[in-house]
Amino acid sequence: METQTLIYLFVGASFALYIGIAIWSRAGSTKDFYVAGGGVNPVVNGMATAADWMSAASFLSMAGLIAFMGYDGSVYLMGWTGGYVMLALLLAPYLRKFGQFTVPDFIGTRYYSKTARVVAVICLIFISFTYIAGQMRGVGIVFSQFLQVDITMGVIIGMGIVFIYAVLGGMKGITYTQVAQYCVLIFAYMVPAFFISFMLTGNPIPQLGLGSELNDGSGMHVLQKLDNVLVELGFTQYTAGSKSMIDMFCITMALMVGTAGLPHVIVRFFTVPKASDARKSAGWALVFIAMLYTTAPAVGAFGIYNFVNKTDGTEYSEAESWFTNWEGADLIAWQDKNGDGVMQYRSGDAFEGKPVFTGETGESGERVVANTPNPDSANEVYVDRDIMVLANPEIANLPGWVVALMAAGGLAAALSTAAGLLLVISSSISHDLLKSTFAPKISAKTELLAARIAATAAILVAGYLGIYPPGWVAQVVAFAFGLAASSLFPAIFMGIFFKSMNKEGAIAGMVSGLVFTFGYILYFKLMNPAANTAENWLFGISPEGIGVIGMLINFGAAIAVASMTTSTPKDIRKLVDSIRVPRGAGEAHAH
Repeated sequence: METQTLIYLFVGASFALYIGIAIWSRAGSTKDFYVAGGGVNPVVNGMATAADWMSAASFLSMAGLIAFMGYDGSVYLMGWTGGYVMLALLLAPYLRKFGQFTVPDFIGTRYYSKTARVVAVICLIFISFTYIAGQMRGVGIVFSQFLQVDITMGVIIGMGIVFIYAVLGGMKGITYTQVAQYCVLIFAYMVPAFFISFMLTGNPIPQLGLGSELNDGSGMHVLQKLDNVLVELGFTQYTAGSKSMIDMFCITMALMVGTAGLPHVIVRFFTVPKASDARKSAGWALVFIAMLYTTAPAVGAFGIYNFVNKTDGTEYSEAESWFTNWEGADLIAWQDKNGDGVMQYRSGDAFEGKPVFTGETGESGERVVANTPNPDSANEVYVDRDIMVLANPEIANLPGWVVALMAAGGLAAALSTAAGLLLVISSSISHDLLKSTFAPKISAKTELLAARIAATAAILVAGYLGIYPPGWVAQVVAFAFGLAASSLFPAIFMGIFFKSMNKEGAIAGMVSGLVFTFGYILYFKLMNPAANTAENWLFGISPEGIGVIGMLINFGAAIAVASMTTSTPKDIRKLVDSIRVPRGAGEAHAH
């Protein structure tokens, strides 16, 4: 069977499975829609959380970043996994015990303030839309390459699939769909890794293969050979870092703390019966997440090793089909600067100016590579980092069914996170803005309808951002994690562990942290990107890591304002005490 036919078959079968599950588990109440009825098994919830967690960024981008950044890419591994541990230990059980539906619910009730709730909703919507734009973009890229449709049509198909199981099924539908998506994405990620590890080292376990000797007769280990090859081509050593220690620390910390404040992951812990189950599901999720995260460094290293071997020194006329396939999607490009017909991969930009997302040049706003060669660089090959995981099976000449499996896995990763984010956006609008703030007398049926309308509107906005991505989509990680670290995380943390933190302090902290971090990222990423160098950064901290300073400003402003204003009411202090009692709690109560 041809590879393209297999791709249609695998992707079609996975979509049929997701839609079938959504129809089977359709939400019938607000409790089903928001927290899946509050009765999800911890193991099932752990698997769903892992799928929610492992977005297009984890599945597609992380190994690609590690492949091209080497040691510096480890910040993503450490930050995202460390953040999950922090979330599981410090926040999840207490939030579950609190028993509300959403993060703004917690902040609004804990800080006895509608203003605090609205500020939390604004933070949450901004973080979620920033994050979801990248997910829809990932869906479009995977569809355009594997299903031979343009990116616009790819995003529209993705919107349709998400609409069915997010709008109909709510959290109940999403939970069970995400279990299926986890199985698809982890299988898709691991199978090529086993194959490639065995082909290069003779060891089928990629985690061990990364430290093994290559079977090319060189007698060198994988990382040793990579260091030598990359240095010869003008790159820094794969195993050496180029960032300063403070910047590495701050980026890791911002990713960690930002992760612990991500609303679509936190809400998963409201779906289990008891607080003790929140801890169990957090533990199971860590096991499921670790399977992919411990494999990613090997996938990245094997990917860049194969890529260099198959491009540098190869005559373009003899390039393998995978190169021309991805070249057709403007995600790989070659410019013959010396006229010898041979591809030359070196350090530096092959083209003048960075490749950009644009909605004006190129059909449907795909990533377009500038046509002007960069005269200051000997490099002739441009490659988009996001394609490394998807292209890996093709570069390694693996069977067609493995390529098809990778297509299904990439879509599962992007769609699972997109669905979780859409639910968070819709519930914050219907539950936190309407029911809890502006229209408290609406019925549960009206609230459920409002949630579905909000989810539909959110899908349309997310789809638009996927089809016509604004310039900042490439920097979504810096935005989303920095903003979560500087706004929501301190408010949640102090709400649990500081009884004396009052509403004035929390609001002042969230606003000051958000404004500082947003302003810093905006200045260096959009307003003055030419100044985005280590000499101009505050304390040498890049925009990716500045959320840590925003977090400290949040804590400082909150504590200062709280000390000068009225103390926390007694009933709120009792509420905090009840959250902190270590025994299990009852079901999440519906409103």
